Amino acid sequence: MKLEELYKEIQPRIYAFFFVKTSSREIAEDLTQEVFYEAIKGMNSFSQTSTIQTWLFAIAKNRLKKYFRSKKYKESLADLLSKEEQNTITPEEQLLKKEETTSLIKQINQLDEMSKEIVTLRIYGELSFKEIGILTEKSENYARITFHRAKLKLQKEMEGYHG
Repeated sequence: MKLEELYKEIQPRIYAFFFVKTSSREIAEDLTQEVFYEAIKGMNSFSQTSTIQTWLFAIAKNRLKKYFRSKKYKESLADLLSKEEQNTITPEEQLLKKEETTSLIKQINQLDEMSKEIVTLRIYGELSFKEIGILTEKSENYARITFHRAKLKLQKEMEGYHG
């Protein structure tokens, strides 16, 4: 598979992974670009012991960790908090916030860390349970069971939400 085809196939999943984790289109776009930039730079370090998809998601997870430790993240968090305090929310932001509140993302973010990770990689990353097992350093079966339990919990939450 050519790099271009690979990019077209995996880029939307990596973007979705970042969007779920950061709730920001701009940040998700930036981080996605950084992942592919790092992948191109480090192509010779790809060891073929995993799939290229697993390798790219490992890079994505590392980028996300770096981002959460970064000054940029702390500043955007501070911005968000000060916006909340001022309560100067535009109608657009209010609508977006309302949609987010009723969305699946909010429900996913209420899961425990490991379940959130597995659900995000499975739904938004479209990874196999084997690949998720590699990334989370758990077994394929653990990933499958955790995903199934989280899915049932989410379905129950969403039904309660609309019922």
